Amino acid sequence: MANHKSALKRIRSNEAKRLLNRYKHKTARNAMKKLRETSDKSEAEKLLPEVTSMLDKLAKKNIIHANKAANLKSSLTKFVAAL
Repeated sequence: MANHKSALKRIRSNEAKRLLNRYKHKTARNAMKKLRETSDKSEAEKLLPEVTSMLDKLAKKNIIHANKAANLKSSLTKFVAAL
């Protein structure tokens, strides 16, 4: 158990941040899944910028690695172009 007041605060803030990061990551994964399940090109083109923005934000906050975000964006863009 933590001995310092600041360590206790750090535990609380880390848990809050962890939950928020988990929520954002899961939301982005669900958006990617929704995009991959669409067969309508116009719908997919509308969703792509939103998903790309989510991935950029996750990479900026170091929730996912920048290269992973780039790879995901690339594969999703290829998918939309192939529809």
